[in-house]
Amino acid sequence: MENRRCKILPTMLFMSLFILTSMFSPSLVIVESLITPSTSNGYVNEESVLETYIVLLKQPEGELFTESKDLESWYRSFLPADTLNSNQPRLLHCYRHVVTGFAAKLTADEAKAMEMREELLLARPQRMVPLHTTHTPSFLGLQQNLGFWKSSNYGVGVIIGVVDTGIAPDHPSFSGKGMPPPPAKWKGKCEFNATLCNNKLIGLRKFDATSNDMLDRDQHGTHTASTAAGSLVKGANLFGQANGTAIGMAPLAHLAMYKVSALDNKAGESEILAAMDAAIDDGVDVLSLSLGLGSHPFYDDAIATGAFAATQKGIFVSCSAGNKGPLYGTLSNEAPWILTVGASTVDREIRATVLLGNNKELNGESLIQPKHFTSSSLPLVYASCKNGSLKNVDVKGKIVFCEGGSETVSKGKEVKRNGGAAMIVMNYEYQGSVIVLDSEHHVLPASRVSYMVGSAIKAYINSTSSPTATILFKGTVTGVPAAPQVAWFSSRGPSIASPGILKPDIIGPGVNILAAYPVSDDHTTNRFGMISGTSMSCPHLSGIAALLKSAHPNWSPAAIKSAIMTTASLYNLAGKPIPEQRKYRPAIVFDIGAGHVNPSRASDPGLIYDLKPDDYVPYLCGLGYSDKHVGLIVKRKVKCSNDSSIPETQLNYPSFSIELGSTPQIYSRTITNVGKPNSVYSLHISSPKGVRVKVTPHRISFSRLNQKATYSVTFTRSGNARRSFAQGYLKWVADGYSVGSPIAVLFK
Repeated sequence: MENRRCKILPTMLFMSLFILTSMFSPSLVIVESLITPSTSNGYVNEESVLETYIVLLKQPEGELFTESKDLESWYRSFLPADTLNSNQPRLLHCYRHVVTGFAAKLTADEAKAMEMREELLLARPQRMVPLHTTHTPSFLGLQQNLGFWKSSNYGVGVIIGVVDTGIAPDHPSFSGKGMPPPPAKWKGKCEFNATLCNNKLIGLRKFDATSNDMLDRDQHGTHTASTAAGSLVKGANLFGQANGTAIGMAPLAHLAMYKVSALDNKAGESEILAAMDAAIDDGVDVLSLSLGLGSHPFYDDAIATGAFAATQKGIFVSCSAGNKGPLYGTLSNEAPWILTVGASTVDREIRATVLLGNNKELNGESLIQPKHFTSSSLPLVYASCKNGSLKNVDVKGKIVFCEGGSETVSKGKEVKRNGGAAMIVMNYEYQGSVIVLDSEHHVLPASRVSYMVGSAIKAYINSTSSPTATILFKGTVTGVPAAPQVAWFSSRGPSIASPGILKPDIIGPGVNILAAYPVSDDHTTNRFGMISGTSMSCPHLSGIAALLKSAHPNWSPAAIKSAIMTTASLYNLAGKPIPEQRKYRPAIVFDIGAGHVNPSRASDPGLIYDLKPDDYVPYLCGLGYSDKHVGLIVKRKVKCSNDSSIPETQLNYPSFSIELGSTPQIYSRTITNVGKPNSVYSLHISSPKGVRVKVTPHRISFSRLNQKATYSVTFTRSGNARRSFAQGYLKWVADGYSVGSPIAVLFK
């Protein structure tokens, strides 16, 4: 849903952006276990207790069991005779395709007695499988009945309004089972058919002029809504991969869908404003918008003005940053009262490993995992894979290596049409190491590889007269240590509309996200789809904001944003700085903002940088907006000459973004204690290269909750500033707390 047009950059930032682009542009993994222990040793030893046992068997020779009833009869023969007529069903599941065996309620003695049967391979108590959604709750540290999920009560009582392309109300992700009724304040309605709504999906309203229903024909709104607050759905997967339990970030929060059109992947501003207006009137607590226009002055930005009105009502607004990366200065939704969300990878891959003839294994990915692809090496050829390009090329029975990570399905059709056995597709250089699997439903065995891996395969092909390879399909793998990485498509800062505000604010999961889909993407009854984009990262943060709202109902939108930003992580699972994957270097603040969201820490941030709606008026005046333009945003008469106009960077924001010349600059911040009543915070500063940073005071003491304190920061250019850009970090540290603020400096 992102608008992908580039805007002409203002002159004041053009050179900085040019240099940023020149500086930074391109140019122990654990296989996911299907079963995990439910206790420390995984077993319960009480012999008399009935437990669910998994019984795996060796099929008798010559027995085909063509009829299901015959197979079930054989399975029942393993059960104790005195249980066959029991009132309590013992045989729970008869497996036919996945394994030969069954699940049954048994005691330990009964299971041991089965060892007398020679067909028995294994009988053991089942282990409890931990929840896996789009996998992101687990990746983000959210665990059922523990920690932040438990303390926030899973977002109960909070209403998330989603402005998007519609929804599939009958999807199990929107089941109202186990949901409490909506709060008494709710004034929304269910248009068209009241029976489509329930205690989960409490509102359906249409603002799309091109349709007369709530159907999600663009297959976007269903996905984003379920990511934010979908109910628990077991057995979610796509083509059998990423298998687990689908669940949204705030699974007990309520949802309301405000449908806008998506003709040519765009929605009208009038529809968006009407939808936001209705959401405010209905009483939502969080607004989630996975769409955007690019950079505009805030008074000329429908989403910015609508979001300010929401903020005035205490509604938190989360928006996608845009999909125009990896170019800098390409953000949408830059207003400081909006949480601007960039995209990152998760620690899951769907492996399709390339095994070269020199025995080197290079990891790639593929949603389609053939079960019987040859493990023997095949001839490997490098060829153009465009339509018609292989007509006179001998690729029969060979693996074809293709450059250019776009139109992969059409490339595969060309390879298959000409007799190719398999295909390897290499990312473009600007796509780096992040592999996007959206809609890559390959027509033949294939592996999508990163630019670096592709370069290594090319080098191998050129090093020998008879290159060979095969593809090893390893399925779903989790615990990838390089995660999170910044997605190549995620729009970057600096902000054009307001360079004094560092954007994006945060990054969150947005690559290969599995969530609810209005149709079956793999032609089964399992309606889940895998999509990538900042459209996917945005609802993750919307759901996390709902959890924070539930845990801290009196926090303002600015307080929630501050908690998310100041507790963000700067490191991946391997303990290294989050990488920007094109040049395999640490990401900069214009890539990641404050860092990667860390929900559990956000619930207890220690300090917050708070703002009231009226605090934005002097900021807007400081942008040089006319009284009329400022009044348009804040919906009241404003005279900037009578208000205390402030520089952009003086806004009480949880980060710093400055343009620094020869004159020192001084800014202040006010922090509020929401941690421990009696606490002392000490300053930890990592100064940007070429900048002297002086903070006064360097130690702040609090004696009560909600106590405020103010500090000032002086930035002075030093003689060793050799680049046009530098970054650093300012942290206030106390026992159990680290409150971080990134610093971005563009030298004039």
